[in-house]
This record gives sequence, structure tokens and C-alpha cells, in this order.
Amino acid sequence: MKILFIGDIFGHPGRRIVKETLPKLVEEFGPDLILANAENAAAGFGITPPLVEELLDTGIAVLTSGNHIWDKKEIYPYLRDHLDGRLLRPANYPSDAPGRGLYLGKTRGGVDYAVMNLQGRVFMPSIDCPFRTADALLAQIPAETKIRILDIHGEATSEKVALGWYLDGRVTAVLGTHTHIPTADETLLPEGTAYVTDLGMTGPYDSVIGIEKDLVIKKFLSQLPARFEVAKGDVRLSAALIEAEPQTGRALSIQRLTRK
Repeated sequence: MKILFIGDIFGHPGRRIVKETLPKLVEEFGPDLILANAENAAAGFGITPPLVEELLDTGIAVLTSGNHIWDKKEIYPYLRDHLDGRLLRPANYPSDAPGRGLYLGKTRGGVDYAVMNLQGRVFMPSIDCPFRTADALLAQIPAETKIRILDIHGEATSEKVALGWYLDGRVTAVLGTHTHIPTADETLLPEGTAYVTDLGMTGPYDSVIGIEKDLVIKKFLSQLPARFEVAKGDVRLSAALIEAEPQTGRALSIQRLTRK
């Protein structure tokens, strides 16, 4: 079984390259399951219900998110009313926050799978423990569902690496998002979990993590509030392709993918 996970889709450039490139990736690799982090899809900050549907229409099965999921208020009722829907928010936010952080589904080929969404706490909002929340999520997944994919949306590499080791052998893949910078540490952990610290951004790389360079530099120099705008140049799709055994959930390989 092949799983394609696309890194943080950033603004219109990110959405555009997904539409343009995903059909080619499907033809080249034939993934059985396509996932993506989409918390920055709406002009770099948050996502709206129409953009959720737009991205799902490309063939993405489940969308994950992170701290920016709350940036667009119109997504609140969508998360509240689509509890079995395909847009996730980090599961370790307080229970009264709208939405869920676990999705159970089945591929067209009939393979059961689970997608989990967590957020780190180091240099991030102080929410519930991602390690203990991961344990709680795993307890909710039926034993026969062996394919288990986790998006850990976090800032600190140490926290992500630690979570990878903590879950080794219990999930198919632990894939990091949030920093928008792809890391070169993709690996198979000893007990069969595929891991990478950050998938990177699907969006404009002629930028500062997606934003026009001059605006960010000016803010660093002045320390004054600034209105950020999505950059436009050097648009790339960043993703990882994982191959796994559907009978055991064990990952067989992980490969970083970049397309322009």
C-alpha cells in the first residue's frame, strides 16, 4: 500500500500546484491514500469550508491542520457539524474545541486506515500532552485497522523526534508539519514506523516560509506589526511517499518528493 502525504498547503500558490501536480504524482506512483496538511490554505492563515471542498475534490482523502486551523471563524461551525468529516484539528486541544483529531476510513481498495492529528507544545500553545493524547487515540482505533498515520504539527525537532520513537511500532508513520522547511531525515525506525521531522511546505519558496520576503525582513528590523502577503515565486509541492504492509501496518519505505 502506498500513502502520499502532502506538506502544508500555503495559500493560492500551494492550492494551484496541488491541482496541477497531483494528477501526475498519481499517475507516476499510484498512491492508495492521499493526505495533506491544509491549515494555511486560505491566504496563508487558516482554511475556509469552500477551500476544504476544493482540496478534497483533487483526490485528497483527509486534511490535517494545526494551530492556524482557528484563524478563519467560518471554519468553526464546519468543524462542529462535520464530526465524521475529513478535516481534522489537533486532537490535543481541549475537548470543547470544535472538531476531532482522528479519522477512520477505508481506501477504494478496501483497506482500513486511521489518520491522527496532534500538535506539539514546545514553543507552541500549552495544550494537552501529545504523547498521552496519542495513546488515547490509539485506544480508539480498531485492532484490525493497521494503517495508522500521524501528523505531528510542531515547532521543536526534539519533540517530534521523541514522539516518533515513542510511537515506533505502534503507527505506520509519524510525519512532521508546521515549520514549512523540509528536513532530510526521513527514515524507517527499528519497529517499522516511517518518520520525517518535517514534510516542508507546498507553496512559494521564494519567500520567508511562504510570506513575501521584504515584509518579514521589515518586521524583524522594526519589530512593528505588519500585514503579511503570500509570496508567488518558486512554487513547489513537498510530500512524502510511504509504502506499507496493509496486513501489519509496518512501513517498508519512505521517500521525500519535491515537484515544481
